Amino acid sequence: MNKNYQTILVATTNPGKVRELRAMLGGDVEWKSLADFPGVGEVKEDGATFAENACKKAMGYAEASGLWTLADDSGLVIDALGGAPGVNSARFSRERPKGADRKVLDRRNMDKVLSLLAGVPAEKRTARFVCCLCLASPEKVLIETQGTLEGIIIDKPAGTGGFGYDPIFYVPQLGKTVAQLGEEEKNAISHRGNALRKLRPLLDQLLSAREDQRS
Repeated sequence: MNKNYQTILVATTNPGKVRELRAMLGGDVEWKSLADFPGVGEVKEDGATFAENACKKAMGYAEASGLWTLADDSGLVIDALGGAPGVNSARFSRERPKGADRKVLDRRNMDKVLSLLAGVPAEKRTARFVCCLCLASPEKVLIETQGTLEGIIIDKPAGTGGFGYDPIFYVPQLGKTVAQLGEEEKNAISHRGNALRKLRPLLDQLLSAREDQRS
């Protein structure tokens, strides 16, 4: 197995997410994705929390690849629904069949949320997006961070950008839903962006310490 720990595997097959991480984290790192490891089996996300899922994925793929691995788990937490959809955010309305149209499932998930919140006043529709990140080696968890974005669930979708629950997640300080934000504007406040900004100095310290050990 490759023990070059300057190479970090990102637990995703999404090239856009890898580009985002590369841009935000920088560092003397060669970033890989799961697309570079087609023989690695999928790690099941069955944790009770976002942090559990992130660490389970990071450890599982690190053990399988022999590389430091960065994984995330994120979703929507709505206070009036007792924290739902939570870790089930991507499959709140139903399990997503392989090959299913994501936009169709996103709409079903939003419709279910809006149905459950029918009649709930605006002041009680508080919610937050949560992102938990975990960096692990094949032996142990190295770094964990969390980012959040506070908002309110509005009663009908607005905006065409983003994905998931973005069209119904209103950010009061901006006067817009996340789906109405430009990419740079979204990254500046997003839960994932906030988690990554916390991760970067910790990753830099880790890489610097490792370089010192080598020299």
